[in-house]
Formats: sequence, C-alpha cells, structure tokens
Amino acid sequence: MMLRLQKLSNRFSLLSLCPLSSPSSRPVFVSLKLGRFDSVRTRGHLRTRSRTSVRTIMTVSGGADTTTPRLRALVPMNAGGGEDVGGSYAIGSVSASAVEDDESAIGVGYRLPVPEIRDIVDAPPLPALSFSPQRDKLLFLKRRSLPPLAELARPEEKLAGIRIDGKCNTRSRMSFYTGIGVHQLMPDGTLGAEKEIQGIPNGGKINFVTWSNDGRHLAFSVRVAEEGSASSKLSVWVADVEKGEARPLFQSQTIHLNAVFDNFIWVDNSTLLVCTIPSSRGDPPKKPLVPSSPKIQSNEQKSVIQVRTFQDLLKDEYDEELFDYYATSQLVLATLDGSVKEIGPPAVYTSVDPSPDGKYLLITSIHRPYSFIVPCGRFPKKVDIWTADGKFVRDLCDLPLAEDIPIAFNSVRKGMRSINWRADKPSTLYWAETQDGGDAKVEVSPRDIIYTQPAEPREGERPEILHKLDLRYGGISWCDDSLALVYESWYKTRRTRTWVISPGSEDVSPRILFDRSSEDVYSDPGSPMLRRTATGTYVIAKIKKENDERTYVLLNGSGATPEGNIPFLDLFDINTGNKERIWESDKEKYYETVVALMSDQKEGDLGINELKILTSKESKTENTQYYIQQWPDKKVYQITNFPHPYPQLASLQKEMIRYQRKDGVQLTATLYLSPGYDPSKDGPLPCLVWSYPGEFKSKDAAGQVRGSPNEFPGIGPTSALLWLARRFAILSGPTIPIIGEGDEEANDRYVEQLVASAEAAVEEVIRRGVAHPKKIAVGGHSYGAFMTANLLAHAPHLFCCGIARSGAYNRTLTPFGFQNEDRTLWEATNTYVEMSPFMSANKIKKPILLIHGEEDNNPGTLTMQSDRFFNALKGHGALCRLVVLPFESHGYAARESIMHVLWETDRWLDKYCVSNTSNVDAELDACKADVNNIITDSENKAVAATGGGSQEQTDFEHDDLHSKPRSLL
Repeated sequence: MMLRLQKLSNRFSLLSLCPLSSPSSRPVFVSLKLGRFDSVRTRGHLRTRSRTSVRTIMTVSGGADTTTPRLRALVPMNAGGGEDVGGSYAIGSVSASAVEDDESAIGVGYRLPVPEIRDIVDAPPLPALSFSPQRDKLLFLKRRSLPPLAELARPEEKLAGIRIDGKCNTRSRMSFYTGIGVHQLMPDGTLGAEKEIQGIPNGGKINFVTWSNDGRHLAFSVRVAEEGSASSKLSVWVADVEKGEARPLFQSQTIHLNAVFDNFIWVDNSTLLVCTIPSSRGDPPKKPLVPSSPKIQSNEQKSVIQVRTFQDLLKDEYDEELFDYYATSQLVLATLDGSVKEIGPPAVYTSVDPSPDGKYLLITSIHRPYSFIVPCGRFPKKVDIWTADGKFVRDLCDLPLAEDIPIAFNSVRKGMRSINWRADKPSTLYWAETQDGGDAKVEVSPRDIIYTQPAEPREGERPEILHKLDLRYGGISWCDDSLALVYESWYKTRRTRTWVISPGSEDVSPRILFDRSSEDVYSDPGSPMLRRTATGTYVIAKIKKENDERTYVLLNGSGATPEGNIPFLDLFDINTGNKERIWESDKEKYYETVVALMSDQKEGDLGINELKILTSKESKTENTQYYIQQWPDKKVYQITNFPHPYPQLASLQKEMIRYQRKDGVQLTATLYLSPGYDPSKDGPLPCLVWSYPGEFKSKDAAGQVRGSPNEFPGIGPTSALLWLARRFAILSGPTIPIIGEGDEEANDRYVEQLVASAEAAVEEVIRRGVAHPKKIAVGGHSYGAFMTANLLAHAPHLFCCGIARSGAYNRTLTPFGFQNEDRTLWEATNTYVEMSPFMSANKIKKPILLIHGEEDNNPGTLTMQSDRFFNALKGHGALCRLVVLPFESHGYAARESIMHVLWETDRWLDKYCVSNTSNVDAELDACKADVNNIITDSENKAVAATGGGSQEQTDFEHDDLHSKPRSLL
C-alpha cells in the first residue's frame, strides 16, 4: 500500500540555481506594451524587431551539451536608424545593471521571485509513505527537490504518444526517490527508529518500489549516471527489509530494465518477472539522410476516422523502427538466489500480470501495423495466457488497429477489453465486450456483456456470461462467490449504477444497489473498503457483528453536505440497505478521512471488534498527519508528526463562502486571506481569482458544495496561494458551472454562464470588503487559461489583468472535440467560434500574461495555441506578454522554469493589479452593454446536434492545481 502525500507532492527542497544547460535553456518571452512589433523566430533565439527600439534577448552557441551559455545582447549593425531587415548583428554582453533597469526586457535569463514566495517553494519535501503487506512496517521514501532544467533537457524520443529517455530506456522526465527508510510500527501505534536501506549507490535514483507479498523483501530500480558515460540505464535491486541491506538482483551488470511500458512484478515471494532490454539489441537505428519515399496517408476506403489532437505520434518508418527498438522487451524470470531464465520471444510487452495463485501469466503486447494518427494505446493488441515458467497456453484475443473509435464519450474499442484476473479466485479471467460496436451513439440493449472463464478451460467450454449492462461497463469489486459489485455509467446523462451479483449462484438474480447521478455528490453512498488477501489481491471486506448472522460491508464516503464534506464510514447491510455510521470526521475544526483498512490480513469475515483503520487528520492551519484507530474502544494512535511545510503562513485565514448567480445557481469558493489581515482596519486588498470551469447537467448538482472548509491548504510550486505571502486576497476555485439541462448542450451558453459566474464571484469579494474593485486579477491553467482569456474578452469590467498558463484559445484547432465537448467543429460551428477567445482577440484590452511549455504534449493545448493567440492580440495592439518555457510540458517541473513563472506572475500582478489606477467605473457601462448583447445572442441560438468523443480520451486538459489531497497506491 503506497500512501502519496499528494497535497505536498509538488513541494521540494532547495537546490542551488544551476547554470543553464543547452542552447534552448532560457525562457522565450515577448513583451508588448506600446507600438507595433513583429516577432521572428530564428535558429537559436527569438528576435523581436521594432522600428523604434532594439530588444535585449539571450542567445547561446554550441551543441546540446553546452553547460554555460552566455547572456548576450543582439545589436543591429545599422542601429543608427532605419528599419531592421534582419541583417548582421554584433554580439555583446548584457550587464546586470541593464537587466535590472528594464525588468520587461527580452531574454534577460531566468529570474527568481521575491524571497517571500521563493522560501515557500523551496520548503523541504516530505516523504511518500508505503505500508508493508502485513501492516507492521512503514517505508519513508525520500524525495528530491525541484529538478534542474538540465534534467528536462536530456534528449528524448517522442514516439507513438509517449516520450522515451533513450539513455535510460524508460519514460522521460521520471521523478525518483533518493533513499528508503524503514520504520517498525510499534504495538502502541508509534513508529520505531528509522533504519536506512544500505548498499544503494551514492546518487542512485530509485523508482518502482514494491513489496514482496510476505513483506520480507523490497524490489526497486536504481539508475546511476556514470562519470563520462552517456548511459544511465536502470538496474533491478532487492533489499532484505529486516537487515536493511540492498543488492542488485542480477549478478550480470549487462542486464538492464526496460521500463518503457511495464517493468517488473513479484510472481511469488522469491521470484520476479522482469522486462529487460534484449541482450541481442544493438545500436539505435540511424535516421536516413535521404528518405526512401514520401510520407503518405490514404483514406481511399472512405472510412470515417475522427481523432482528437494527439501529440508525439509516429511520423514515418524510421519512427516505427525507433519505437520497436526502445519498446521491445525480453521477459526474464529471476529468483533471489541468482537464477535467471528468459521466457518467451522479445516483443513490445505492455503488461505482465501473474494470476493470484502464481500459476499463470496474463501477457499483453502490441504489434504492427502501427498508426501515424493515434497513440500506441490503439495499436493492434494481443493478449495471451502463459504458464508461470513461460510456456504458451492460449491466446485470448488479437485486436486490430483501433483508429476508428468514435469520439462520442463512452465510445470504446471493439472486442475484448478490461481483461483481468478475478481477485477472489486462483486463476479465473473476466472481461467486457461491447455490443454496440464501441459507438456510444448506437442504441442497443445490452450495451456491454461481462464474461468470465478459467485460465485453462476444458475442451469445448465457452466463456460464461456473468452480467449484462445497458450503460457502459466501469469495473467490478470482487468479494467471493456470493457477492460482487458491478459498476456502469453513462456520461451524457451522468447516470451511474451499482449492481449486486452472486458470481457463483445462477439462481440469484442481479439487483441494483445504487442508481444515481454521478454529479449528485450529496447522494454518494461511498465505496466499499477492500482487504488484502493472502495472495496479495484486494477484495471487499465482509464485516460480522457479535450475535448477528447478517453480512455487512464498510462504505467509505466523502460525506458531501451543504456545509462541506464530512467523511464517514458506514456499516452497510448489503441485503437490506440499512446502515450504521461507525465513524465520522470531526465537523468543527478538523477534516479527517479514512485512508485504508489496516486489519486486512485475516481471511474470511472480519469481526467488528477487530477493525483497525488508517485515518488522516488536518485543519485549516495544521498540516496532514496520520493515525491508526482500533476497535472496540476506538483508541487513536498518531503515527506521523510532519512539520508545517510553510510556517510563515501557518495562521492564514480560510473560509468557504457561498453566493448566488443571477440565474439562481448556488456557487461556492474558498477565500484565503493573509495572516493578521483585518478588512475593517486594513481595507480591501488586491485579489487574485484562480479557477477552472466544469460542466453539469443540472442546476441543483452544480450548486452543491464540494470540499471542506477545514482542509489544510496545500500550496504547490505554482499555486495561486503563494500570493498570500504578498498580501493578496485569493479566491480559489470559485465554481464556474457550465450547465446544459436535458437535451441542451452546456457549451452553447458557455460565455453567458462564464460571465455570470465571474460577476457573482467578484461582487461577493467586493461586498465583503476584502477585494479592491479596481485590483482584481484572474488566472488559470489549461482550461482555466481558456477561461481567463474569455473573461478578459467578454467581462473586462470585472478584472484588471489576467494570467493564462498552458491554454488553448482557438477551438477550430481542436475540431474533433475538446475538454467535455464531443461534438465536432462542423456539428457545432457557432459554439466553437463563440467559445474561442482567439476570435475575440480584438476585444481584449486588459493586460494578459501568456505562459506555455514549449514541449506541451497535452491533447488540445499545443504550444502553437499561445503563439497564435499572442500574435492575434499583438495585431490588435493589446497589452500582452508571452513566455515560452524550453523543455517544459503541460505542467512545469524544472526549478528554473517554476521560479521564472513565479517571477513573471509576481511582476505582472504588481504592475497591472497592485499598481492599477485605471478608471474601472468609467468602463463598466460600455462593457456590460457588450456582455448583454452576447447573452442575448446566445439565448436565441438553437441547440446544436450532438456528436462523438472517446472514453479513452479523458485526460484532455486538467488543472495541475486541483489534485486531491492524498492518494492510495
């Protein structure tokens, strides 16, 4: 069990600011204030040309391994006047004083924010936690600080929708642990002294830490960058937990881990199945200087193939060869005593999964023909059953290339899918098969059928139908032959159902246990708690009460209420539906959750008086700690005592506020104020509103309260809450529901509802006297950046400036759906155009700061989106600035990048929010008239026809500031 302290997972300790490490290792940014400028990209630098001035930029020379690029100024040789036509340049150094004199200068290098912000970001990281299978030991997995940009600058191959570090033969940009500490969990609930795992090489980077099922050993990977070596491939290591000693699993130093897809797994307590780099593999294929043919794609069969804007796809035959080179593995069985055995042929294995009894292997691989328009998850897929020693038993399926999955949500791949082992059986398989051809727009009953079958069926034995579903299959929680819970859902209606089935009793009819809207958080009954079995799988925990023959399960719920979340644990009678609340979070000061069941080693039913749970506890000012609570006396033992990560904000003020939109929809937000602030004495503050819109099918669901007023405010490296240290009021996560009831599509009234939600939020903070009406800024990441640009275009009377990070601004560039929109551009043309702030660039008059990672691989948010939006703004004389971060993806990782983003944001807020003196009142009436015209036009439009989006594409644009506090691994 791995417990990731998610609230603090993005917080790291201080590293010295490293020198830049490559020709591109500088933020590329363009600033526009007055006049007309043209930006020109040239090799090695970005040049901004002006008729009246020469901008300072940075450029470097040399190859990819350059370690000390120099800060330079480009001065045109004809600088005495006249138009710059891109001729010769003299190169000279930029002095520090020149940099300080013009903070908006171009290419001045990476900057650091003020100490108040920098100190919070540089707070030391807390470890990740992992309990042993027996729950008697706890690992502290030490974590690193923010990585230097040099790590992101490592060469990577972008192939089939994934990014590969060829030197490590793993996914690129992997974080890692720096050490492993073992603590014994004492009988009184306290932790024993830490025992550090010894033997790991100095500087070794640790990944994939897993326990053996008996809890005696750990397996993990280690990579060490050897001096003067271009290789840092991963080796598999094992550690004796009791002794605290680690050693390589393989005696040969030439056997390395291939972690592009799967990596390794315990088959039993002394044997690991490892994906290794084939020993026969030579050097990577070389890209031909002259291509052998044109790049050709054809659709002469007139197939209807609609796909989202996937990135990093294969482009040609060379890419296909390179993908095969890095992704091909040789499976190896390795024992702790040193024996090694290769099993099966080399192939692109994507998953290896032993059966619970360890007798069989479920092997998944992908093969050619590959595709240039979809990622590897849709390549032809073969699923086989092998014995544990590598002998082929049978093939389950060989699915063809799936380029044609419809884009409608809940559309899926044809054929067998979600193939898994039953957790409650030694070696029984189950899977789902669609009956609608995978197309969510096809009306059919049943829509999915769930099948089950032994690993080695008797001759002529066909798969058994376990259950039929009219919605889309969503998984199974297994218990035993008398009980399993089956889940189904449908996105368009937000309907979700839970079925009770008896897998071993054909005479017991399935029945619906819960039938509700997934949006209705108030009606959420919770999820069943699982216990670990002797084989290492997880099944529903059955609970028994004294002198009571009935069977109960534990439902762990978030407990959403109009006052906020109050998590609970219910003892639930699966037959009658009666429930008894046996645990509930404190309501007044603390926010508590049930993290895991700790008394789960026993086979069979668990007595209520044997119950032991792991809980977390936190408050507005106290960071998360972990506790063990044990029945029958419910005594609580605190097992962690982590220090406050940012004591300078320990007494910040937090309040969950409620207010109403003009159409009657209830809205909520979390208002944060700096320590010691008193509105009656200190007056209104500059305010930063940071949010992310969401889609709903009903006003009632949209108005429900989510979250708790007592949760500890986790502050990540790019969190808006950092500006509490700068005496800002922060309105975090104000709900911006975009509602489409019945057959109405939510986005057809996107602008209207967006503006109305923002107006209500701004009016509320002004009414409370905490925000200065002329000094309210708005910002967001990804879809929140899209929101920000739209608000500056359509509600300029509300905000003095905006910060938009990694957004998409022109929806015609994502023509086959975006976010939760599954109609195409051609089906909902007006909606696509009206939602796109790019189309309203001429209306944006307030300052806007655009920030984007140069290597953004998130579908929909190509870096080009910010480039083109900036050019559109510049073409209309808008006050704008574009910062492009080299080597960064959708979220930002390197310390240099993060610190520079914070510096840019702080500068922007200080200049255009704190120092803003514009006459907002004078603009108000004209702006409101424009908004009313937009709303009227929107109300008069007919609802467009619905279209398609794929279930597999649910990770379109997620805000990196809206993660859950913790997650159990």
